[in-house]
Amino acid sequence: MDVADTADAADGVDSGNGFLRCFGRQMKLLREAAGLTQAELGARVGYGEALIASVEQGRRIPKPELVDAVDRVLGAGGVLAAMKGELEKARYPGFFRQFVQLEAEALELHAYDVLLVNGLLQCEEYARAVFEMWRPLLDEATVEQRLAARLSRQKIFAREPAPLMSFVIEEAALQRPLGGRRVLRAQLEQLLLVGHQRNVEIQVMPTDRDEHASLSGPFTLLLAKSRRRMGYVEAQSQSVVHSDPAKVQNLEATYGVLRAQALTPKESLGWIERLLGEL
Repeated sequence: MDVADTADAADGVDSGNGFLRCFGRQMKLLREAAGLTQAELGARVGYGEALIASVEQGRRIPKPELVDAVDRVLGAGGVLAAMKGELEKARYPGFFRQFVQLEAEALELHAYDVLLVNGLLQCEEYARAVFEMWRPLLDEATVEQRLAARLSRQKIFAREPAPLMSFVIEEAALQRPLGGRRVLRAQLEQLLLVGHQRNVEIQVMPTDRDEHASLSGPFTLLLAKSRRRMGYVEAQSQSVVHSDPAKVQNLEATYGVLRAQALTPKESLGWIERLLGEL
């Protein structure tokens, strides 16, 4: 059976925002019980009054260190600190949260990307440019939250044991100068850095190929911690996690052909180096 993300985007409701508001109200009640103003609490934990107010109103996601400091100062006994895991999930748009949990523990991850570089491979400048050009426009706080969340996902590269990872990326995506030529240079350098890791293989799909196995779009395959093979497909803020063996096997077959049609990992790194030299 397929597991569809409870895609809050489908009904316009984001459960993460609701959790943020609940956390903010809890923090406000504890602060008032301690007899502190927002300014006084901010001074004691080393943050500004405006940030404390934003967190209490559910408009900002507090960093783990802020949560720990507020918990300690207010004598919450770990009540606020216990919510850090849910706060971390709230950094991601609702339709994406289920996949992020699977991704963080995956033993293997293989992705095909068409329009832009995969989020796990994005450098900070490139990721920021992607979020800043999002339409409808994201407010500054949301841009910062999603940027931090995207960069946090990249901790997967430092995991032990290292997961096996591969990426097939369309040539056009690597030539598209999102954010400008300087940003593209930084992104190509990031790809070369990551692509030389022993557990990571990056392949470029040339535009001039006269055969192509996946004209229906991007997708991701992963081997979950449970040893179950799964697939993930996303489009226009709608997503589905496939766990049905037949559908996953179809995606795996498609990915196998894509890898055969693309440049080899060694050829791909050479292609990226040449493109970098032309910028």
